[in-house]
Order: sequence, then C-alpha cells, then structure tokens
Amino acid sequence: MKMKRTKVVDALVSTDFGKDINVKGWVRSHRSSKAVDFIALNDGSTIKNIQIVVDPSLVDADLLKSITTGACLSVVGTLVESQGAGQASEIQCKEIEVYGLCPGDYPMQKKGQSFEYMRKYAHLRLRTNTFGAVFRIRHHMAMAIHRYFHEHGFFYFHTPIITASDCEGAGEMFQVTTKNLYNLEKDEEGRIKYDDDFFGKTTSLTVSGQLEGELGATALGAIYTFGPTFRAENSNTPRHLAEFWMIEPEVAFLEQQGLMDLEEDFIKYCVKWALDNCKDDLEFLNNMIDKSLIARLEGVLKEDFVRLTYTEGIRILEEAVKAGQKFENPVSWGVDLASEHERYLVEHHFRKPVIMTDYPKDIKAFYMKINEDGRTVQGTDVLFPQIGEIIGGSVREENYDKLMGEVERRNVPMKDMWWYLDTRKYGTCPHAGFGLGFERLILFVTGMQNIRDVIPFPRTPKNAEF
Repeated sequence: MKMKRTKVVDALVSTDFGKDINVKGWVRSHRSSKAVDFIALNDGSTIKNIQIVVDPSLVDADLLKSITTGACLSVVGTLVESQGAGQASEIQCKEIEVYGLCPGDYPMQKKGQSFEYMRKYAHLRLRTNTFGAVFRIRHHMAMAIHRYFHEHGFFYFHTPIITASDCEGAGEMFQVTTKNLYNLEKDEEGRIKYDDDFFGKTTSLTVSGQLEGELGATALGAIYTFGPTFRAENSNTPRHLAEFWMIEPEVAFLEQQGLMDLEEDFIKYCVKWALDNCKDDLEFLNNMIDKSLIARLEGVLKEDFVRLTYTEGIRILEEAVKAGQKFENPVSWGVDLASEHERYLVEHHFRKPVIMTDYPKDIKAFYMKINEDGRTVQGTDVLFPQIGEIIGGSVREENYDKLMGEVERRNVPMKDMWWYLDTRKYGTCPHAGFGLGFERLILFVTGMQNIRDVIPFPRTPKNAEF
C-alpha cells in the first residue's frame, strides 16, 4: 500500500518525530557535499520549504546529480528534529522518486530576476516564492470577502458577463459576436447589421455588475457581486488591466453615512483577515518587497478613516501648491483627482485612509444621487496609501425624473437599459453601493507595485498569452 502524502505545511508543524512520511513538491535549492546533500522542497502549501537530508551513499549518484532547482520529487523519509537553525523539523531521506527533471534552461532558476522578466513566463513564475505568497494571499482575500458579506446578511448575486448595457458610459467595451468578421453585412447608412448575430443586437463583456446588482438589492435587500469585469482601455500603467475582478455590494435603504461605515468596516475586516491568516506570507513579502508592509496594514486597523468632502480636499491641495508642492496634474475645483492628488492627501497630509465625498456631478457617473446644491453628488470613494482610490461608491439616484434628467443631459444610451429605469418607476427605494477592484486590494495587502503581478495571467494591451 502506498504511503499517504503529507503536505509540507503539515510536516513542518508535526512533532511525530521518528515516523516515516511522504512529501512531494518542487526543488527550491540543492546543496551537495561528499558527506551529505540538502534539498529544499516546497509544494505550494506554505512559503516555507522542508529540508530533505540525503546520504549520497544511499542514492544513485547520477540521479542525485540530476536533481536541480525546479525538479519535481516524491520523497519518503523519517521526520526528525532539525539540527540547523530556522526550522523545527526536517526529513532524513530513505527514497527519492523523480517525477520531472528540470533542464538548465529553466527560466526561474536564477535569483534576482525582475518582475518584468517573470511576466514573460507567467506559467512558471507561479512557482517562485514571491508569487506563491501573492496568490495564497489572493485566495485568503477572496475567502474574507465571502465571509464578511455572508456574516452581515448579504446574498451572493451573479450578474451577467455578457451584456448590452454600458454601466460606466465610457464605451470602452470588448464586443461579443458570432458574426463572420470577413463578411459583415451593413445597412444603407453603412452600419453593421446585428439582426443575424447570436443575440440579435450588439453585446459586450461587462465593465461592471452594478446595474444588475441594484436590481438584486431591490428584491433581496443586500447583495454583493464578485466576478470578472473587462475594460477595453488602452492603458499601459501599473494600475490598469483589461480583465480584472470586482466586488460590488448594493444595499436597499442605505444612505451616505451608512455606506461610508460599510466601506470602512469591510476593508478593515479584509486587512485584519490577512494579518490573522497570512502571517508567513506577509512576513516574507515584508522582508523581500516592502519593509513597511505589515506596519502599513496594522496602521489601517488602528485609525478611523478621515471623511473629507471633495471641496475641502481641493482646498488642501491648492494650499499645498501655494506652499511649493509640485503636481504633474493641475488642481482646481471640478477636476477629476489624479492618483498623485489622492496619495498626497492620504500619505502626506492626513497619513491615514480617506473617504472622499460629494464630488462635482460632472466628473461622476449618471446614476449618482445629486445633492441639494445641484452641483455635487453623494459619492464615497476610499483613498488608500500606495494605491489612491481603492473603492468607488455612491448613493444611487432613486428618483425617476432626476435620473432621466441626467440621462438626457449626458446623452447616455439607454435603449437597452429600460429595465434599469423600471426600478425607479415601480417601488423605487433609497439605495447605495460601491465597487472594489479586487486586484487593487491585493496590491495593497501584498505591497506589490504592479497590478500585473497580483493576477495569475494578466490581460493588457497587446498581451493575452497563457
């Protein structure tokens, strides 16, 4: 009977010394000498490796020599207390089976490779310590999000990936079609005819589940979405992806103060979950990527978030400019704040997260509730250190006439969104919600600097490998 495999994470905490166990994984390093070989083995269950101690006289010399970084092994041996520093246990090897050797041209062998280099090998970079840590944390953040909303009475609501509506109104959407692109039939005005397409109309990949999420909130009270979204925005920046994941709660009968409370409580819950459940991975990233990572995460939990109106934020930024602060982008009331402005407020002025409210209506989406001043809307964006905006939220306009007024003023194409307007016709209710870009949360929690390094297979302009 074959011995049952023990995961490395379990072997490292086991005190069942003297017992034979079987571990399987990939070689992180192999050090050889005449008297003894040391193989560091990792199976992805933890950032830590288990040390395999090999007596060269007991293993075929050619086999042992062939085991290099990246090779995949099955090892049977005796669990013993470690003689070296830094680990509690190790394995005295009895048998080695090689599942897969790793030739010398293995791209992930060398140390000190840049993240840009590793993006070329996204199928292999997953095996490195850094990306193992990032994607274990990504898993834990997904678990935290589901736990938070479940514990607070929200229902997980699935919204469509294929849609005929553009939530943001920007038009930067990936079209979905079954039409023969080499033989496109057009009407008399030269427009492509979609009568014979699969859905009989123009459809695209969704940029947001918010609008459909609002429908769910009017039936279930409180819902959240958590799914992929797509933006055909030609942006090659460290903060943009063409395919990314969004969390979007929508809540009936929620007003602006309650929305800000929800945003702050939710994000603190996620950060605490990371600190409580990802200790080893965070310590590794703190040492290797960002020496202030853990202190910054702990700082989020200690302080109440600042609640700041856009108008007051602009005043602070204008005062900073007068005092000599240089910004690449101009500052004046009515501009859409750039990341550098948001980060100045968070990292330099207040030195804590900020929830900015009451933006000029012309720089925000058509569905946001307009304040009594007629100039501003009840937006509630959460600004974080290192990131800038991490959450975008608002109270939604529930009044049919006011919503239609904005739709007409902005020429929002609503022919395929009659259903959205119906929620304001039939039993409308006050409601609010927000959107959190999952990858931006992972950027903050891991200390990574580029959003392409916190999603396994990034989709960006001219890049759809793997």
